[in-house]
Amino acid sequence: MIDAIMQFAIVLAIMAVLAIVLGTWMARLFTAPTHWLIERGTYRALGVDPAEKMTWRRYGMALLLSNAAMMLLGYLFLRLQQYLPGDPLARASQPPDLAFNTAVSFITNTNWQAYAGESSLSNFSQMAVITFLMTAGAATGIAAAGGFIRGLSRRETADIGNYWVDFTRVIYRLLLPLCFALALIYVWQGVPQTLGADVIATTLEGARQQIITGPVASLEAIKHIGTNGGGFFSMNAAHPFENPTPLTNTLHILAMLLIPSALTCTFGLVTLRRRQGWAFFAACLIMFAGFLAVVYSAEQAGNPLLAATGIGQTQTALQAGGNMEGKELRFGIAQTSLFVTATTATTTGSVDAMHDSLTPLGGLAPLSQMMLNSGFGGDGVGLINLIAYAILTVFLAGMMIGRTPEFLGRKIEAREMKCVMLAMLVHAFCILGFTAIACLMPSTLASLSNLGPHGFSEVLYAYASGTANNGSAFAGLNADTPFFNTTIGLAMLAGRYLTLLPMLAVAGALAAKKNIPEGPGTLPTATPLFTGLLVFVSLTVGGLTFLPSLALGPIAEQLLMLTGKTF
Repeated sequence: MIDAIMQFAIVLAIMAVLAIVLGTWMARLFTAPTHWLIERGTYRALGVDPAEKMTWRRYGMALLLSNAAMMLLGYLFLRLQQYLPGDPLARASQPPDLAFNTAVSFITNTNWQAYAGESSLSNFSQMAVITFLMTAGAATGIAAAGGFIRGLSRRETADIGNYWVDFTRVIYRLLLPLCFALALIYVWQGVPQTLGADVIATTLEGARQQIITGPVASLEAIKHIGTNGGGFFSMNAAHPFENPTPLTNTLHILAMLLIPSALTCTFGLVTLRRRQGWAFFAACLIMFAGFLAVVYSAEQAGNPLLAATGIGQTQTALQAGGNMEGKELRFGIAQTSLFVTATTATTTGSVDAMHDSLTPLGGLAPLSQMMLNSGFGGDGVGLINLIAYAILTVFLAGMMIGRTPEFLGRKIEAREMKCVMLAMLVHAFCILGFTAIACLMPSTLASLSNLGPHGFSEVLYAYASGTANNGSAFAGLNADTPFFNTTIGLAMLAGRYLTLLPMLAVAGALAAKKNIPEGPGTLPTATPLFTGLLVFVSLTVGGLTFLPSLALGPIAEQLLMLTGKTF
């Protein structure tokens, strides 16, 4: 227990230090008046004007149309894969429904995979589609956060910045340098980076074995830095080629947390409200620590049904103890629990263990984080979602004391609250609505490997993962069917754009307002009290919304396990 707590504390302390360093750099990225030479060349090649001042509508339209174009390009490459160069193994093209799901998944920063990467995609597709869309999806989210923060920092203007400038700078000044450095470390640790498709090895018995290789290190870098999560191999970060050592496992965790945590610092610097940034960081950290405690305690306690048979689950010097099903012995329960919490708190979706093998409470925590969608979150969109909850918090507090709510010196009025509630309701309706439809479809039973509460949890997890743009899965569900490929694809699109665009509208509305001096009735939002209120509102709203569905799934599973019954 003490060793695990020390591991957690060290990783989170490193994260906090890196958040300050990178947050300062990103604040300069979003406010720098000059453009690099390569950026000016990119603007000329794209035919865009970097000096254009964009309203939130223009900013959102540029984001939406550019993403649509890149998604279409990815879809065409996947459909034409068998005719394209770069694949000596001659892998077939993806069928229409799967290609749609894959293209949507990666442009929305979800990285849901209804296919096995090593057997379905060529090295050309892994680079030209997957790695490309991973970079574009992450850059889109961070750029949107830049425009959103800029809108909250300005007064009496319709200008929230230039999308093309933000998108280009994020790629050249942030993602490429970080990913290049991280990929070199991964190669040093043993992650393959080659254009070769496979290696033929001779086993001790004399048999020939084909080992798939490719540009894994470069994909792994953007996969975690960009909170993407899609794996080169179907086993994702549990595969030794993607995650060979405890050091790479720790770097994966830090990479996932890096940009989402740093953006809280960036927010404080750009808005000139550093304490506000730290209040947001503290709220995220409190929720993260709480869910981490749930996962670790549940997994370390193990399964009482196994204990009743005499199987030892106590931690000793010779065994990790607890529930080791679906976990890598080289990582153990502590690092696995930290990875599980980080990958769903940041909507990354990368896994170093099988989430379907978690205990009911261990699975409840990552599922709840995706439903809340208000912790550190994905690159860029996590901060935007957290601020949506912050606006809801000041609205509820203002209603309790009979004052018009204020946030960052601006009044929160009907228009802003409608946009905030639209973003939150879309998230909830997509998860619950698509889950309900799937449960009514007779074909769903054929996709389930488990019936009863856990089977329901598998379906619920799939749509929560898709809507929250996470991408992890309870792998007992076979989602490679036309129904699941289409509906999860629609959930990913709605969860990304129908929550992001309303919040850009909020930024535009607040940017146009006058600043209001703080008065005696103003609720301070950079205090421990407000941090506590923000956490309380996030957990309460999420709990009231999703508790009935959780009761039918993981909570029912936990009750069955404690009573020694099976379904």
